[in-house]
Amino acid sequence: MDLIYSLLRAFVCGGFLCLIGQILIDKTKLTPARILTGYVVIGVFLGAVGIYQPLLEWGGAGASVPLTGFGANLAKGVRQAVNEHGLLGALTGGLTASSGGIAAAIFFSLIGAAFAKSRDNS
Repeated sequence: MDLIYSLLRAFVCGGFLCLIGQILIDKTKLTPARILTGYVVIGVFLGAVGIYQPLLEWGGAGASVPLTGFGANLAKGVRQAVNEHGLLGALTGGLTASSGGIAAAIFFSLIGAAFAKSRDNS
């Protein structure tokens, strides 16, 4: 039963983040790219001030998989690297903490591009 509650919390959390994005697409003139960038920036901010961690603990994958979770992961990596390496950690910590996700995104994009057929937009 604990697994079902965990899955339900992840669904509610991720669904709520998607709902916010859909409302922003429908009700504003923001482009999807700006909304996604905003999600990363909001995740960095919430992660830096420590607000995102309770959401991660409650929502699980519903909070860590969306772009807000990526932003929070960047902030966490920078914080840890600055504590360990000083100011230089501000430049390297985010990439170190999120390197697995970045590498997976590049790899799966390459796989998708290999099997997709491009078309002319006209």
